[in-house]
Amino acid sequence: MARRDIQGSRAIVTGASSGIGRAIALELARQGGKVVCMARREDRLQVLAQEIESLGGSTLCVAGDVTDAAARARCMEAAQSHFGGLDILVNNAGVGAIGPFETADPQRVRRIMEVNFFALVEMTRSALPLLKQGRRPMIVNISSILGRRGVPYNSEYAASKFAVHGFSESIRAEFVTAGIDVLVVSPGTTDTEFFDQVIESKGGPKWPEHKAVTAEAVAQATVRAIRRGSHEITPYLWGKVLVLLNRLSPWLVDKLMARYV
Repeated sequence: MARRDIQGSRAIVTGASSGIGRAIALELARQGGKVVCMARREDRLQVLAQEIESLGGSTLCVAGDVTDAAARARCMEAAQSHFGGLDILVNNAGVGAIGPFETADPQRVRRIMEVNFFALVEMTRSALPLLKQGRRPMIVNISSILGRRGVPYNSEYAASKFAVHGFSESIRAEFVTAGIDVLVVSPGTTDTEFFDQVIESKGGPKWPEHKAVTAEAVAQATVRAIRRGSHEITPYLWGKVLVLLNRLSPWLVDKLMARYV
């Protein structure tokens, strides 16, 4: 039996204008959730809102950058004033960059950490008062398989996602007394606009061809995990293989990675 009912739940999803965030917002709405959708692109948010409403769902859009404290506050105010509180926070907003560390602009790592880690931490901090009053509350942090195993030409992105994992494991223990669950989602290669939106691209490894999973598949797996109260999922077969191989023989994975440099 599912531990958590999505019907009537109140959620915030960041980075909701495209990709995994958009798909999660739609999946929550399909199952009866009320969703505050946050992203920078207001035009895309309005299209998403129309789609959610066509499904009979309830939504509110907040246009803004997740790194902006005022935008985060508007999200919390929207959840409280329009839906009466918050039960699920989905920290999905993120950016990436591709290229060797040696030639990277020093600002690259700062922007990645600001969006992928610091904003996620502060969004969580802002949501805590509402979540503590929520119904079976949960924090969902969208990480990456690169938060389990680093790969060449993605050093800063991998570092940010490792940070998300460590933060999530720590707060999961801390929040037990408040009844707040913490789920980490570690997608692998997903068919989204992510690689079209990277802040810098200076070439990358020629990985073997693997079929990308859809954002919808990741969203469905994520919402199932929310219902079950799972702690972590990896909705990508090759990601699971990489994590297992790295656990059994990290030196072999190091050797394999060096072949792609």
